[in-house]
Amino acid sequence: MSSLSVVIMAAGKGTRMKNPDIAKVMYPVGGKPMVEHVISLALKLHAERTVVIVGWQKDAVIGYLTGAAPGVVCVEQNPQLGTGHAVMQAERALEGFHGDVLVLSGDVPLLRMETVRSLAEVHRHDQAAATVLTTRLDDPTGYGRIIRDASGRLTAIVEQKDATDEQRAIREINSGIYVFRKEPLFQGLEHVTQDNAAKEYYLTDVFGYFWRNALPVSGMVCEDPLEILGVNTLEQLEQARSVLAERGR
Repeated sequence: MSSLSVVIMAAGKGTRMKNPDIAKVMYPVGGKPMVEHVISLALKLHAERTVVIVGWQKDAVIGYLTGAAPGVVCVEQNPQLGTGHAVMQAERALEGFHGDVLVLSGDVPLLRMETVRSLAEVHRHDQAAATVLTTRLDDPTGYGRIIRDASGRLTAIVEQKDATDEQRAIREINSGIYVFRKEPLFQGLEHVTQDNAAKEYYLTDVFGYFWRNALPVSGMVCEDPLEILGVNTLEQLEQARSVLAERGR
């Protein structure tokens, strides 16, 4: 079985949390910072390397993780130029590693171990360059839509702003959680540009490179949409706390 490393994106400011003094990933859920739940997942997976991309309030995040998770490597993203740019920062920390790279977000504390293990199994079974964790939402507004062909193969991820009316009716969405083979991931990132309104490097743009070069992309549906809940507001923070409480954690 291919070995696994984990990259956790944890650089964001979390503007909608309305407190610039705290990095978003440091808000507590279930008695510990959100990012620690995600790191715990990586540790349970026996990841060969765990790389945390830090940025906003980086000293506080690094200081906490030095004590709570001494095995992780923290890498700074400065300036913060998007999700693709964040993952680019991990390349040096993954030097010499050859295997699969699981990309997680530090603000998604409800993801279950079983789901991530299944995602890695699908990825390896399909011998994919990348595998996307998806889910289905009753209201998919704001999320990238998953486009599949007649045989069920994933052929595109279309952002809300670029979607046609027909595509906007699709309920299957991109969770932002992925497994990549390391080499095609960083090859693809070399071809990602800032040619968009935000002038950022989007991680999802690597999929265009994969499809253009006939590299297979798989997808797996997460049946519980709450698992992929990203905490971007104080309301979502309370929701995550209540879900963990219901799970008895």
